[in-house]
Amino acid sequence: MSIIPTIKQYGSLVKFAHTVFALPFALVAFLLALREPGARFTWVLLLQLLGCMVFARSAAMGFNRWADREIDAKNPRTAGRDIPSGRISPRQALIFTLVNAVLFIVVAWTINPLCGGLSFLALVFLLGYSYLKRFTWLCHFGVGAALCIAPAGAYIAVTGHLSVAAALLSLVVFFWSSGFDILYALADEEIDREQELHSIPQRFGRKQAMDIAKYVHLTELLLVPSFLAQAGLTDFWGILAGIFFLAMLVYQHTIISPKDLSRLNAAFFTANGIASLVFCVLVYLSVLL
Repeated sequence: MSIIPTIKQYGSLVKFAHTVFALPFALVAFLLALREPGARFTWVLLLQLLGCMVFARSAAMGFNRWADREIDAKNPRTAGRDIPSGRISPRQALIFTLVNAVLFIVVAWTINPLCGGLSFLALVFLLGYSYLKRFTWLCHFGVGAALCIAPAGAYIAVTGHLSVAAALLSLVVFFWSSGFDILYALADEEIDREQELHSIPQRFGRKQAMDIAKYVHLTELLLVPSFLAQAGLTDFWGILAGIFFLAMLVYQHTIISPKDLSRLNAAFFTANGIASLVFCVLVYLSVLL
């Protein structure tokens, strides 16, 4: 096997395109941290931060695909993934996970000792969430906990501590990603029942699950303005960032219904990807202009 197909296959395994969910918020936290007294931008620090993001997410997704390999093989939606289809062996996926986990810890230690120590705790969330659906329908909040680490970690990487604004941004990511994971689980409602897996759609049904996702996202009406105020992002661009992000949350709920999930991928991937990227760009405009 040549190196190029190997890189492509591992890229498919971890879905690098999905980093658009957490990375923009990490970059927002990075920018806000640079405003702290004594903070200094360096390209090395930015590369260290990006390295941690890539290695942590690769470890998390690689482990998720390995842990769910038998579940994925029985699900028509996921049977074509790399391990069930045989493009990557379970052993290769596990080695890939281990290598990325080690690299994540090493790079985190090069930033500062606090980041290095917290990297072990981060891995508990990043790897552990894969097993939650075997035990509890609250598993979606495990996904939220894994993703909300990104902005908190980015802020700590620069300052060595966590601010109120960074904590609020992490909460924004927590409820945002937990809510959209509930919606995404709608696609596997029946399969989860057949495999005795736990999720909010499996436990409460499609309509109630969509209502719960709405309630989870309603918290953003408080959290997003609170973050913007605490971070001092109350100019035109900052307010526009908040309005756009909240509007995209509303949009993803309007394009699906209990009777029509045909646009579920648009709600999950497109709407949330655009929301995070545009939010990041507008916050940067707010700070830099």
